[in-house]
Amino acid sequence: MLTEYSFWLVMVSLLCIGAERLAPWRREQTIIRPQIGQDLFWLLFNGFLAGIVFGGVLGFAERWLATGFSATFHVAPDSLRLLATWPLAVQILVVLVVADLIEWLVHNALHRCGPLWAIHRVHHSIVTMDWIGNFRFHWGEILLYKTVKYLPLALLGARWEAILVTAVLSTLIGNLNHANLNISWGPLRYVLNSPRMHIWHHDKHPPTRAGVNFGVVFSLWDWLFGTAYMPRDAAQPEALGYRGMERTPRALWMRFLLPGYDRGTVTSSMKRTVG
Repeated sequence: MLTEYSFWLVMVSLLCIGAERLAPWRREQTIIRPQIGQDLFWLLFNGFLAGIVFGGVLGFAERWLATGFSATFHVAPDSLRLLATWPLAVQILVVLVVADLIEWLVHNALHRCGPLWAIHRVHHSIVTMDWIGNFRFHWGEILLYKTVKYLPLALLGARWEAILVTAVLSTLIGNLNHANLNISWGPLRYVLNSPRMHIWHHDKHPPTRAGVNFGVVFSLWDWLFGTAYMPRDAAQPEALGYRGMERTPRALWMRFLLPGYDRGTVTSSMKRTVG
């Protein structure tokens, strides 16, 4: 049981629920809120079922990438095992840093590329921040992140324990980032992401057009690359969401199947056609 990610997902979720109840940042916020049903679905699907549903697709993508790498460099990526002889603690740290940097780069691209933003804005449809919001994201992001991370992680060849611990830590920090908790980590805020920092990533009117605070586990990347924004006081955005979200559907099935649908774009296209 301790070797299963699903077990640790439940434990991490219970920890966040308890923390939000003991020391909520926004005391007026309740557990039962608008669209909590949707977020329970996203938790179930993205946290437990997506790996089963998309296992075949991801397996095909990994084989295709491995074949291309082998044909180019004449060596199978999973045969190098660069971390094989390193201590487990070091493997965990290296995998965590490498994976998080890749996720920072992908997350940045999700905000800057139109087609990618069309699926990522499902996550930014959150208007009430709590831990479960960490799982409100379109399944297309799972395919994208796992595909992009496959070769680097295959080359590292870390032990399965390192991969499991990294996944659990990433989930824990991700849940905390979205939680209703007034945490900044003090001096460590320049290294670790936090609820006080990440809430500004969900600002409906961010300081820059592409947004700020793209880090998942580490805030370090944002401070290094100039995308960090974190007021020193415990300020919060006036509204969460994204520009134009009023034109996009709120229904779960539309977000799941047609995340790029925009009533404004469709209306404009129809007017041009009629005209």
